[in-house]
Amino acid sequence: MSRGGQKRTGAGALGFVEWFRKGDHARAEETLAELKRSGASALRTHLSWADYLTPDGEAWFDWLMPKLGADFDVLPCVHYTPPSLSRTGRASGAPLVLKDYADFIDHILTRYGHHFSHIELWNEPNNLLDWDWRADKDFSLFCEMVGGAAYWAKRRGFSPVLGGPCPFDPFWLNLMGERGVLDVVDVVGFHGFPGTWDSEEASWNGFDMHLGEMRMVLDRFNPKAEIWITETGYSTWRNDEMEQVRRFVQAMDQSVERLYWYSWRDVPPDVPVQEGLWFDPRHYHLGAARHDGQPKLLGRLLAEGGVKRVRALCGLAAPHLQRASAPIAITGGSGFIGANLAESFLAEGKDVRIIDNLARPGVDANLAWLKARHGKRVEAVLTDIRDRRMMEDVLADAGAVFHLAAQTAVTTSLADPREDFDINLTGTFNVLQAVHKAGRRTPVIFASTNKVYGALEDIALVEAKTRYVPEDEEIRKHGVGEDRPLDFCTPYGCSKGAADQYVLDHASTFGIPTAVLRMSCIYGPHQLGTEDQGWVAHFLIRALSGEGLTVYGNGKQVRDILHVRDAVSAYRQVLGSIDRVAGTVFNLGGGPANSVSILDVIGEIETITGEAVPIRFNDWRAGDQLYFVARTDRLKSTLGWHPTVAWQAGLRHLADWLVMHRFKANQSLPLPQRVSA
Repeated sequence: MSRGGQKRTGAGALGFVEWFRKGDHARAEETLAELKRSGASALRTHLSWADYLTPDGEAWFDWLMPKLGADFDVLPCVHYTPPSLSRTGRASGAPLVLKDYADFIDHILTRYGHHFSHIELWNEPNNLLDWDWRADKDFSLFCEMVGGAAYWAKRRGFSPVLGGPCPFDPFWLNLMGERGVLDVVDVVGFHGFPGTWDSEEASWNGFDMHLGEMRMVLDRFNPKAEIWITETGYSTWRNDEMEQVRRFVQAMDQSVERLYWYSWRDVPPDVPVQEGLWFDPRHYHLGAARHDGQPKLLGRLLAEGGVKRVRALCGLAAPHLQRASAPIAITGGSGFIGANLAESFLAEGKDVRIIDNLARPGVDANLAWLKARHGKRVEAVLTDIRDRRMMEDVLADAGAVFHLAAQTAVTTSLADPREDFDINLTGTFNVLQAVHKAGRRTPVIFASTNKVYGALEDIALVEAKTRYVPEDEEIRKHGVGEDRPLDFCTPYGCSKGAADQYVLDHASTFGIPTAVLRMSCIYGPHQLGTEDQGWVAHFLIRALSGEGLTVYGNGKQVRDILHVRDAVSAYRQVLGSIDRVAGTVFNLGGGPANSVSILDVIGEIETITGEAVPIRFNDWRAGDQLYFVARTDRLKSTLGWHPTVAWQAGLRHLADWLVMHRFKANQSLPLPQRVSA
């Protein structure tokens, strides 16, 4: 047992920094549950002297500190003078009586000390409004205040931690040694946010350099003192979540006794930071999860398998010393269609550049599969299409671009229409303009959607036993053609539809050879179907798992489903004839021969598995088409393409693949009793 009675986490322990707002019990409970799933063992939080002396402040910390100490090795950071006790009337200044700070520390140790072994004295002491360490008076005040508190904490059997300067300054630390403060602390904190704050960029020389400078100073004054990284992080305000993962791994590689990543959750958008509300957007995107608890890439990887899982994914994106000449670039290349398309080119010996942010859980398995099969001919660029500069870089030398990356679900677009807009429209525009800027007339083939035709409410339908049937014989026989007027509805339909039109316009306005494929429902191997997108695979996965299905509506809505093998063939044929078809839009689906209702698919799944599938019906979803079957005559007449996989055979093929590659690898899931070959 360590000082204070709390078990220490040991060398290299991973922790997070999380500031909890007074009275926000619900958010604290949610965040702590998420942190436990991340595998973190340590937690650094603030214990505000100013908050403590406000009404309900003591009750808040009486609730919070035991809650934190139950599951984490807690490091409380005690700062902020109550304005009534401050020399300046501001919380960041020195108290009127310096000993009052040590007295408050003594009170905290008595009241909460059984929950922690270390206590941090102030936060970023060289970077606060009312402390100017260059002024001898302020510096003397700080040294006296912190030194006295540290001395008393050590006398009581606790380990004092000196807060880290930010940006790092070895001269400040050396002065702390000359004033005797380093003699009475056991740990010195290091703060550094490379790639995030402008104030650090000019002076940042890397962890190794700065930590080495720290060690040299400490060795002169207190060689026994440990170095902890008490704050480091990376803001994803530019949507570069993979870069946050890389920075996390770099921080984890440092030779320090403990690391605290700042932070777990983003700051809520309605909460002002120290400088004010949205003074700097970077403050609001430092979390491993969004403000509502939805994990970013880093948070998801930690929950899936801890630091080991994070390191494994970073290994997939190891940079190449030299890029391939005119590679096939596929945005969203780790996704279902993208991975199958990439495999088709790689199998022929071509080089493929996968551009993906891995936002969808599980798609990194597709990337790992491609890398395992084809090695260095797969170049993985893990970035976001919303990053304009990155798109300009990674597409500058591409031989062809298949733009598949997108926000793909109507439901998600309704929940967050701005993100849907940014990904589908801004991201597509970035891709197009990157190709235009490169000046190579690189072909761009875009994955659009049948949702650009709207809900198709004007198509008169007859309700049959298991499906809706169009009254119009032409539609019933051939499906919906490309001449159908566009009718955007739902944010998803609007964003994809507008992107669709931008792609076509770049052919006519800028001379870029582009083409658009408006897809119906594609299914097949490597699909990670969910309730919101990829419904055919989702239904099979649920059935093979022995779980029931939720059907929105009555299940009689009709789609034409197309096996991914045939979809890949269409994409490749369009590229092969791009000079002839530039500026053309094609419908891509299974056509009338592969038209099915949801009830039809469920019935076939029951035949495949030999088991009845429990069904729960729910309300219709916004924008859902009762009937869509793609008329694919244009693809057939122009390129000679036609579907080759009948839907029943395709469904069996997907079931076999799932059993072999998903369920066999996860023995906790039941195998189906019968799967047809």
